[in-house]
Formats: sequence, structure tokens, C-alpha cells
Amino acid sequence: MMWQLIKWFPQRKWIAGGFALTLLLMGIVTFASFKNTTEIKQGANKVQNTYQTLNTLTNFSAAMTSAESARRGYIFWGSKQDLKRYQNEIINIQSQLRLLKEQIHPSLKQQQKFTQMNSLVNERLMLLKQSIELYQKDKTALEAQTNITTRSVKLRQEILRIIADIEAEEQRYLQSSLEESENSIHLRILMEILGTILSVTVIVSLCIILDQQWIKREKIESLEFSLAQEKEFGELKIRLFSMISHEFRTPLSIILLSSQLLQEILEELVDEKQLKNLYRIQSSAKLMNHLLTDILTLTRSEAGKLDYKPQLINLENFCLNLVEDLQLFGTTPHLIEFKNHGQCFRANLDEKLLYSILSNLLLNAIKYSSPESKIYLVLNSEAEAVFFQVIDQGIGIPTTEQEKIYEPFYRGQNVNNIVGTGLGLPVVKKCVERHTGEIYLESKVGVGTTFTVKIPHKNIVTSP
Repeated sequence: MMWQLIKWFPQRKWIAGGFALTLLLMGIVTFASFKNTTEIKQGANKVQNTYQTLNTLTNFSAAMTSAESARRGYIFWGSKQDLKRYQNEIINIQSQLRLLKEQIHPSLKQQQKFTQMNSLVNERLMLLKQSIELYQKDKTALEAQTNITTRSVKLRQEILRIIADIEAEEQRYLQSSLEESENSIHLRILMEILGTILSVTVIVSLCIILDQQWIKREKIESLEFSLAQEKEFGELKIRLFSMISHEFRTPLSIILLSSQLLQEILEELVDEKQLKNLYRIQSSAKLMNHLLTDILTLTRSEAGKLDYKPQLINLENFCLNLVEDLQLFGTTPHLIEFKNHGQCFRANLDEKLLYSILSNLLLNAIKYSSPESKIYLVLNSEAEAVFFQVIDQGIGIPTTEQEKIYEPFYRGQNVNNIVGTGLGLPVVKKCVERHTGEIYLESKVGVGTTFTVKIPHKNIVTSP
């Protein structure tokens, strides 16, 4: 359960991160939308104020016209009703002026025009007031009334011109406000679309990432299962080959021991040629035991359980004993010559692995060399490593096949009818690698082969 939670933790991080990013995007879009809504509202207020200003200007113009008409009606006809209408319109004009002062655009240009218009309106209202007062004093002062009317008409034209300018400017402000509102609406729509697209993109990306993570998780679980099966299979192979090795080695040991005892008994009673079959039995038993050792070594190496137990050994004595032991391996004796070119007497090496390395190389040299040719085992030590060389004058290994010789069960095309399993060199390679060493090959067909094994200096003791 804990392992599943640990596996699920990266997916939870992706989900939390995607959720947080989605919330962030939604927050940004909401904030921008709110700000944009405020701008749209402000733009709408500006439009409404502009419309009110234009409406007030219209009402103001109508009030001035109506006041002028009422004044003339009162002067020409003396109608009390026109006088009252005049007085009402004057009040309306003053009210419209106050309202216009509040509504007009706060720009300096509009304020200046309003001030100028207000001054002209006040001047005209004074003339209208003078006209009414003059009529009430002297109804026959027609020339004075005409002068007042003329001046009033001029003032009215100037006022109408200023009103037209103010209206034109307000119209421009209105158009600008409408464009700003339209742009704000378009921007809001764009932001909402963009926010939706980004949110969907994040969610889709999160789904894709989670799907990939799930696939990786399944692959890892499958790989872990395969590795567990492979490990179990490797352990089963090791147990199987260990059992087979044990079961075979017991009768082989009995056969070898019995043949040696029989040899000792018959050596003085029969001719040496008649003991040839006993030698064959001993040689075959040794080869079979060696084969079982190679199979078990290779199996343990593939399972990663090849034992490595270094101990201090005398290299020269080890090589001499090995040469002596292998001289009697084959039915046909070979001359193996040992040479020591260095000053390395002892080293920390795994004796069983070293035996597998050198014995396999020497047995291959024996197997693929003619009986009359010499085989050399050379021990050499240098500052960084100790070197073992096995040199023969056998059939050699073709250049095209030299990269394949360390593959299990592979045998060269030129071995003809020489019996072999193809396990020796793979075992050598694994044992050398277990010592963190290296192996080199020099070979020429029909001339011979030289294998060089290099063991790093960390395993060497140079004291005599």
C-alpha cells in the first residue's frame, strides 16, 4: 500500500499543479473581466452623460428661443400671459445653465467654451430684462427696443455658434466613448475566449501528462515484474545447475578415484599401453567436471551471483601447479611452458575464478594446437597491473569472428571436427570482468593465438 502511495505521489503533484494553474488562469481572467466590466460601465456612464449634455443643450436652445418669443409677444401685444411665459423661460434658462455646467465634459476646451457662452447668455438676459423694463416705462420707445433686439440677435447668433461647437465636441467625445466601450467589450470577449482556451489546454495537457505517467507506471510495473520473474528464473537455474553439478560430480569423483586406484594397482602388472583406457577415463572425468564448473560459473554470472572471494595467493606456485595439472588433461600430451617475467609473487585474487580463466585458456590452446607445438603461460607484472598470457601455435581465430567468441556456445568456422561446447571463453570473460580486469586477443589463422589477461593493480601485492 505504501509503495502504491509513493508511486501515486508524482501523479498527485501533476494534478495539484494543473488544478492550481487552472485556478490561476481563471483568477486572472476573472480579474481582467472585472476590470474590463468596470471600464465598460465607466464608458456607458460617459455616453449617458454626453447624451444628457446634448439633450440639455437642446433644451437650453429651445428655452432661449421661447424666452425671445415671449418677450416680443409681450412688447408687441402687451400680453400678461407672454410676460409670465417669458419669466418662466428665464428661470428655465438659468436652470439649464446650472445643469449644463455639471454635465459638460470636464476638458479645458469645453469649460472655456461654456464660460464664454455663459457670459454671452447673461449679457443677452440683461438686454431682455432691459427691453421688458423699457416697455413697462415707455411703450412708445420703439427705436430703443429695435436696438436692443438687434444686439440680442447678434448675441443669440454667437451663443448658437458656441452651442454648435460644444455639441460638435460632445459628439466627438460620444464617439470616442462608444469606440472605447466597443473595444472593451471586444477585449472582454477575447479574454474570456483566451482564458477558456488556456484552461482547456491546461486540462488537456494535464490529461496527456497523466496518461503518459500512467503508461510509464505500467511499463515500470511490467519491467519490475519481468525483472522479478527473471531473477526468480535465474535463482531457479542456479539451484537446478547446482543440483545437477552436485549429482554429476559425485559419480565423476568416484569414477576418477576408482580409475586412479586401479591405475596404481595395474601400473606394475600390465604394459603402459594397456593403461591407455584408464587415462581416457580420467581425462574424460576431469573434462566433464570442468564442463560442469563452467556451466555453473556462467549461470551464476548471468544471474549476478558469481562469488568473488579474493585471497592472497602465490602466483608463480599457482601457475606451476596449474600447468602440471593440465599436462595430463588430454589423451595426447602437450608441452606447456611457464615463464615468469615479473617480480609479482603474490596477489589478492579469487583462486577459483583465476583457475577458470587460465584453465579454460590453456585447455583451448591444447584443444586447437597440434601435439608437437608448444604452449606458453606467461606471468608478467607492471606498475599498474599484472598480466597473464596464454600463447599457442594452433589454428588461430579468423578476424571476422573475433568479436563473437565471447558469446555463449559460439564456435569458429574453422574448428572442423574438434569437439567443444563454446562455453570456455564466455566463462573467461565473466571471470575477468568479476576481477574488474580486461582481456585482449591477438590471433592469425594458421599461425596461432595470444590471449592477454590484465588484472588491475588494486588486486596486487608486490612484496616477495
